[in-house]
Amino acid sequence: MEARLPDAELNKRMIESFLRTLAIAALALLSPPAIAGEGPCADLEDGGAAYTVCDFDARKSDIRLFLRDETGETYGDFSRLASERASKGETLVFAMNAGMYAEDRAPVGLYVENGRTLSDANTRPGPGNFHMKPNGVFWIDKGRAGVTETARFLKGRQSAEFATQSGPMLVIGGRIHPRIHEDGMSEKFRNGVCVQDGHIARFAISNRPVSFYEFARLFRDQLQCKDALFLDGGAASGLYAPSLSRHDRFMPAMGPIVGVVEKAQR
Repeated sequence: MEARLPDAELNKRMIESFLRTLAIAALALLSPPAIAGEGPCADLEDGGAAYTVCDFDARKSDIRLFLRDETGETYGDFSRLASERASKGETLVFAMNAGMYAEDRAPVGLYVENGRTLSDANTRPGPGNFHMKPNGVFWIDKGRAGVTETARFLKGRQSAEFATQSGPMLVIGGRIHPRIHEDGMSEKFRNGVCVQDGHIARFAISNRPVSFYEFARLFRDQLQCKDALFLDGGAASGLYAPSLSRHDRFMPAMGPIVGVVEKAQR
């Protein structure tokens, strides 16, 4: 969740970000490089920036959103979600922060889980990245998925088993968001998503701080996405990818999480 923070909290998150950079660098030295086709996730470079991209077909993969457990308590981190899924006979094979959230970790905008709307769409003006219009919605429904501008999503009355609103849109109709400029100086860890062919969800996270423009360009040029959505940035961005021996822990407690689960092997 990107917002103006008190100096003490800002310093804490800067330290967390630095430690995570070191952890990712160490992991890259200890682990073999990801090879396309070996698993759902692979590392790639674009213009000197390093990213991890994970692809899942909504027709074949069980892509879900997670916020609270059966007791009503927010999961908050990947470890707790993975343990809870294991207790249900499932394996968490991927997870990522799924959008911006308030201090109580509640979604800032629209949030739908298992067909139930737990948080209404937020179309109000305001400060920060979420309100950099147009923002958008990532949704999954019966083997289909998409990234759609919020106004279009609401106007079209799109049905969804799962949906999360965040912002801004990074790429709109093949063009980078008009308010994202090449000379932007803000560099942070960032994660986002796009969907190709109506069912291939492509999740990306930067492995070092990058600008908004660099991140948007990744989706437009490297990933060939017509529409892409920013999910979150800073210390809140994290990835859980066992296929890469990746489990980010240097972050504050999260709100919504997007994950892919499989039936546990017996």
